[in-house]
Amino acid sequence: MTTSELSFASPYRHGFARVAAAVPPVRLGDPMANAEHTVELARRAHDDDVAVVVFPELGLVGYSNQDLFHQDALLHAALDALAHVREASRALRALLVVGLPLRIGHQLFNVAAVVQRGRVLGAIPKSYLPNYREFYEKRHFSAARQAIADQVDVLGDTTPFGTDLLFDVADVPDLVLAVEICEDVWVPIPPSTYATMAGATVVANLSGSNITIGKPGYRRQLCSAQSARTMCAYVYSGAGADESTTDLAWDGHAIVAENGNVLGELQRFGREGALTAVDVDLGRLVADRVRMTSFVDCMGDHRDALSYRTVAVTLDPPVAELPLRRAVPRFPFVPGNRTERAERCAEVYSIQRAGLATRLRATGIEKIVIGVSGGIDSTQALLVAVGCMDELDLPRTNVLGYTMPGFATSTRTLRNAHQLMDGLGITGDEIDIKPAATQMLHDLGHAAATGAADYDVTYENVQAGARTSLLFRLANRHGGLVLGTGDLSELALGWCTYGVGDQMSHYAVNASVPKTLIQYLVQWVSEHEDLGATTVAALADILATGVSPELVPESGVQAEEPTQLSEDVIGPYELQDFFLYHVLRFGYRPTKVAYLAHEAWRDRTVGAWPAARDDAPRNEYDLATICRWLRVFLHRFFATSQFKRSALPDGPKVGSGGSLSPRGDWRAPSDASAALWLAELQALERELAPPG
Repeated sequence: MTTSELSFASPYRHGFARVAAAVPPVRLGDPMANAEHTVELARRAHDDDVAVVVFPELGLVGYSNQDLFHQDALLHAALDALAHVREASRALRALLVVGLPLRIGHQLFNVAAVVQRGRVLGAIPKSYLPNYREFYEKRHFSAARQAIADQVDVLGDTTPFGTDLLFDVADVPDLVLAVEICEDVWVPIPPSTYATMAGATVVANLSGSNITIGKPGYRRQLCSAQSARTMCAYVYSGAGADESTTDLAWDGHAIVAENGNVLGELQRFGREGALTAVDVDLGRLVADRVRMTSFVDCMGDHRDALSYRTVAVTLDPPVAELPLRRAVPRFPFVPGNRTERAERCAEVYSIQRAGLATRLRATGIEKIVIGVSGGIDSTQALLVAVGCMDELDLPRTNVLGYTMPGFATSTRTLRNAHQLMDGLGITGDEIDIKPAATQMLHDLGHAAATGAADYDVTYENVQAGARTSLLFRLANRHGGLVLGTGDLSELALGWCTYGVGDQMSHYAVNASVPKTLIQYLVQWVSEHEDLGATTVAALADILATGVSPELVPESGVQAEEPTQLSEDVIGPYELQDFFLYHVLRFGYRPTKVAYLAHEAWRDRTVGAWPAARDDAPRNEYDLATICRWLRVFLHRFFATSQFKRSALPDGPKVGSGGSLSPRGDWRAPSDASAALWLAELQALERELAPPG
């Protein structure tokens, strides 16, 4: 079966795999009871369409058996318990990773067995045996390096044995499992470091870690950091609270981390069997590895350690619709948590100020020329300019702000522009561009010069060009630097005028800041800088004003409100920023972008994953609307706008979401076609269209 045969609403179609960390109850001295508990959770995971389930270290017998590990009765019962799990697995889809003691010849190993569909696919011994403080594992077990065979008899079958095993799931693209055990991740170079360079995307860790003060946070850091360093999904399952409390206590800590982010975590100290299941994004992991050339360089440096045996596995992923088991932020550029969002805004504002200050110091320029429209982009750039002057101990009057009303400038934005410049104490002025624009239209023989309502692209760009031309000549006259105001979202969509237009400046502080983040930046600055009541009031009204280029008038008289709204033409910025993030950051296909957008923006019911922002508007978009605006994005981003981005002025990159600078994150041909992307989207629309 290919992924295209799966339902569009199945995560497995879009590069996800569901993994789970499970913590069953444990009874010391009763392996068969432990096997029953393990099978019970395995069946729950199967019903939940999980692909990989990870159980605790030595979980079929219990980690805390101490010298009972040297009792033949326990070792034979452990094999019986494994046989029970193996038999039950015949009816289960998932790969079950269970722990037990396994005697091989004259050695006893602490082993993880990978079981599926009635087979023990492999056995992985523990590499690093702790023998300090409360741990005495070398008293009982041999380490992996002491093994003398790479195949062993397990329940009558010849089974691959060793730390060099990868389990490659053929029908779930990019799902490759590696296994390590507890202490293995606590050492300077965990075995999973090599396994992931050899191709593993999911790492299972079966753990018997006892609980002490501060340990949960440290475990969380370890799992998170290892998943980030190796760009993998890390599934950690710790021994439960029923282990022996002779000298220690246990908390049943279970964690699933993906590339530095904890996606799932069990409540600790539970007495009932429990599991945490999440969908990990394998496509995202592979995309990051491909882009991070240093990861590949490290593979080359350690190629001698990357000789692994592959065990082929077939999963038969579920065909039907499944709810995605992970949060998809509606606003990927904007943290959902208020505290994190404030920290993000503070950092971006500092980066913008620092970049501009460095440019002024390096050039010896002490004046900034900026067009102030009364919109949020020029507002944020102006706030950065004023903050930069404060940082450099230069007077705010060195910021020369010009509002340049044109044919469609509303009284509201013009009023806010003047109020903002006055409140900030800069040198503010107004230049009416209508006479100059009318003259150029006349020179071009354009009908609008005589009052006709011919509002074509020439009509719009004459105004945009007049403004930018004035700013550059004003900079010449005053010895200043023209500060760009355009943002990342506009550059992605080509919603800017090329050349002598708003695409060009001497330095562009907003060039890598998306529209959805800029509104929060303006709000943050208004709350954290001493701006005065007049300025704060102007900022509040600017934030409440619709986004508009204000180039096309609705009637012959000046309107109170902007009438030409950008989102009517290019779509909601909140959707376009969502598309941009996933295309630019990960290179996702249109079908996956549409799927994620639908997961993020469709109606939410009680009990579903939380919204991305605690104060987010409750907008909803159906799949047809998402596809409509995604088509606009794909056409404008891939086919019509690259030439504008190829000539971008300098500006600081502010976030890991990426920038569109031709000297940075995005270098593309200006004459490429969008046909490939649009064809896939069209095929998806045909697939989803109702019969008839």
